[in-house]
Amino acid sequence: MNKLFVTYEDVHHHCQKLAGDILADGWEPDVIVAIASGGFIPARILKTYLKKNIYVVGLQRYDDEHAVRAVPLKIQWIDEVEKKLAGKKVLLVDEVDDTRVTLAFCLNELFRHKPAEIRVAVLHQKNKPKEAGFPTGVKVYEASVIDDVWIKYPWDAQDIDAHNQGME
Repeated sequence: MNKLFVTYEDVHHHCQKLAGDILADGWEPDVIVAIASGGFIPARILKTYLKKNIYVVGLQRYDDEHAVRAVPLKIQWIDEVEKKLAGKKVLLVDEVDDTRVTLAFCLNELFRHKPAEIRVAVLHQKNKPKEAGFPTGVKVYEASVIDDVWIKYPWDAQDIDAHNQGME
């Protein structure tokens, strides 16, 4: 499978684009929710532009043997979630919309706590059939639409110089 090596600079530029798209819509989230672990760094960069607090949720799609779970497992959730999300506009952030299973699961869980609205922001939207759908009316901001390639993010690199040269 082809690989796409993403640099930290790419991530920052993608986040700048996402923030610009969100602000151009005239939409202002009350909070940002990052899906761990791929959503950590994009959410933090978006905070620079949007000036909103970040909450983190941890979902595990793969087990210890790297087998895919049919339903993601919650490994971390927002404390007092009802108080923090009810009636709020939420921006849910992850690095990629690949199969959509994790994002859809997270959206459904977050909607149980009655936010006013949830929108999604991803660095990369993979152009491929999705295994799950979003609830009606959820707007998605995507910095880049790409083919179904293996994405190598800089935060997974052990040798950042080799990564940035597309060699890791």
